[in-house]
Amino acid sequence: MQMPVHIVAAGGFVENTKGEILLVKTRRDGHWVFPGGHVEVGENLIDGVIREVKEESGIDVKVSHLVGISSNTATYEGHSGVKTVPTKVMFDFVCEPVGGKLTISDETSDSRWVSKGEVLDMVSAPALRTRYQAYLAYNGSVHYMDNITKPQFELKLERNI
Repeated sequence: MQMPVHIVAAGGFVENTKGEILLVKTRRDGHWVFPGGHVEVGENLIDGVIREVKEESGIDVKVSHLVGISSNTATYEGHSGVKTVPTKVMFDFVCEPVGGKLTISDETSDSRWVSKGEVLDMVSAPALRTRYQAYLAYNGSVHYMDNITKPQFELKLERNI
């Protein structure tokens, strides 16, 4: 048996006191997304999401609670010399802003606060839209989703745990 390899990522649904959600625009493809990314070697999930939100948006956050876990079980050809991208496991946290100032980074070309009702008009990726809808529907249970994103989005399993 081959030792399993997974990419671990953490994302933040950052909501301010006005009920607005923090979005960042990626430089790679120009899409609006929630801040987050790969957890680094030796880094825990909480520190990872705090770092990613700060790096991508300039906003300092405090993590409140876990709202969702998603497994992207598709494997596909990578880029930059990566032969195969393995399963990615993403942990979505609700975060509260505690400081900082909106900015951009090497990875983002824009960052802004968006009303909850306008988020789905800006976020186009089906997996991100599904994760945001789980955030909106949060009832105290963690939302679990198994999906593939390539060649096209397919939701394979969805449940609350």
